Amino acid sequence: MRIAVYLPLLLSLIAPLGARPLSERCEPRLATWLLTATALVLGTASTVSLGLLAITGLIRIPQLAGLGHWSAHTAQHDDPAQLSVALIAGLLLGGAVLTAARMLWRRARTLAAAALDAACMPARDGTVIVDDEAPDAYALPGLPGRVVVSTGMIHTLDEAEHGILLAHERAHLAAHHYAFVAVAQLGASANPLLRPFATAVTYTIERWADENAATTTGDRRRVAHTVGKAALATRRAPARAADAALGILGIRSRRSPLAGAGPVPRRVAALLAPPLGHHPALTAATATVLTATLLATAEAAHDLHLLLQKVGAW
Repeated sequence: MRIAVYLPLLLSLIAPLGARPLSERCEPRLATWLLTATALVLGTASTVSLGLLAITGLIRIPQLAGLGHWSAHTAQHDDPAQLSVALIAGLLLGGAVLTAARMLWRRARTLAAAALDAACMPARDGTVIVDDEAPDAYALPGLPGRVVVSTGMIHTLDEAEHGILLAHERAHLAAHHYAFVAVAQLGASANPLLRPFATAVTYTIERWADENAATTTGDRRRVAHTVGKAALATRRAPARAADAALGILGIRSRRSPLAGAGPVPRRVAALLAPPLGHHPALTAATATVLTATLLATAEAAHDLHLLLQKVGAW
């Protein structure tokens, strides 16, 4: 098979270098879409590439080639991919499929549990107040979703800050941010090299919700103050396992994988600065990577199709 089959794997090594700049320099909503799409496309394409390489190894085994009426000898002669490469690809493919399946199962269970909890919670205007002195606030997806706020958080913030908090959490529900996180994590499950994209998405959905709160209230500085104040109040509060699994942590964003890099100070700094634009250069670069990945995957699949036709014509 030609070089096209290796291009998605090569891009998986290079593209994650752009995840952080994209999350920091591009408007959060657009950045979230671009990061999620890149994780999904590269994760899928790299898995397909491994599958294509693994198939070239299988058709070299006479017993398996005979099942498809292929010539193992012709396959060994006409396919430039080394058998060792095909075997390694097969092992990696098995690991990718198992990891992705496990992630999907856990995500589905967590989402179902969250939806059940949301349906059972009595709410007023979609907001549930829980009697808990530990400051806490999070969005709980469901039909409909709920914004859950503890009495500790209510006592921590003033009335204006309550409105900012609710605007932030409702943005998570309205934009289905948990779905973006799930898709990005699925791509990273299939290809661990793409984890920077999943990590970046957990940050950009928070920035997206921050910007929504700033638009709703019209006071970016007050939103920045509320984000910092709530994060400080929840510093010692334990994270909820279900919220972490869903990727909707609301004010608890400091507990994301970006915690070591200081996501809350970065969010505050972004709110104190003018809103970010669409950054055409980064958008074009991302579109180029996605287009090249899709074309290369299609070309590699076509190459395998031609190879199977050839080895089947013996």
